[in-house]
Amino acid sequence: MSPVSAYSPAAMPATGAPLVRAENLGKEFEAGASGLLSRHRLTVKAVSAVSLDIHSGETLGLVGESGSGKSTLGRLLLKLIEPTSGRVIFDGRDLAALSRKELRALRRQMQLVFQDPYASLNPRMRVRSIVGEGIEIHRLARGAEKERRIAELLELVGLDAGAMNRYPHEFSGGQRQRIGIARALAVNPRFLVLDEPVSALDVSIQAQIINLLQDLQERLRLTYLFIAHDLRVVEHISQRVAIMYLGKIVELASRDEIYSNPRHPYTRALLSAIPSVNPQARAERIKLPGEVPSPVDPPKGCAFHPRCPYAKDICRKVEPALETGHGGHAVACHVFPPD
Repeated sequence: MSPVSAYSPAAMPATGAPLVRAENLGKEFEAGASGLLSRHRLTVKAVSAVSLDIHSGETLGLVGESGSGKSTLGRLLLKLIEPTSGRVIFDGRDLAALSRKELRALRRQMQLVFQDPYASLNPRMRVRSIVGEGIEIHRLARGAEKERRIAELLELVGLDAGAMNRYPHEFSGGQRQRIGIARALAVNPRFLVLDEPVSALDVSIQAQIINLLQDLQERLRLTYLFIAHDLRVVEHISQRVAIMYLGKIVELASRDEIYSNPRHPYTRALLSAIPSVNPQARAERIKLPGEVPSPVDPPKGCAFHPRCPYAKDICRKVEPALETGHGGHAVACHVFPPD
């Protein structure tokens, strides 16, 4: 049996319903007391009222500065952490309503690829055990069949089957990330959260991993949430892009719309920072003043208004809703609403 046929997931739903849906999803963390003798507990609003859909077979790029809540949102969608509010629907099933046994079975369909290929692999385990751990936990194969599946997975991600006998420190960063991808694919998932999977790699290796992910998506009919801060990478791999700022989605549209017609001032600033491949181009970079506000005490109104060059009085008082305009282009902005 070929690697492709061996690891193709179950058939996708025939309906147009999204594979993954977040409805008013929120997550708060306690950050300790406000003072040495204070009893008042501080709360970090990591994700706030996020609603989005991810359709079968697509890649949704999730972009934002460090601390914007991207990784927290990804883990909420996988139910690796419990939401404070809202819910996640996977293939029509509310994850919060599932029993422990049902959730365990469903976890096979949802997997995570970590950012750091050096820290995410146990240095004391051989690749055979790292990739085969999920197969063992979910009792998918044993003995010679398990060995065969591990070998197929390694070949699927571009590694020799002989790699299963080696330890992580014997591989380069790009090879380690391939092992991490093989580990995620071991249980036949349908949905992968890719949490900045190439940010720790050299540029030339980044391209190889991105090409691998695209090839795997086409061959195995996978669905991706691709978390990143590099808009060049996101443009290459994503069909739609969501821009996140201080725990909220501020713009969501197709890739072409985001890159050709950005509406939100934050999106425009991010795009202006992309280096041009044309040395003659003199695009002016939009420099945002100040720092990202603290999620412990976010600004009133629009969270971006302290840094926004277009902010009006209403921006300081009223939080803009994420409104959808022509072609599904959604923006949360009083000054530049959707067309």
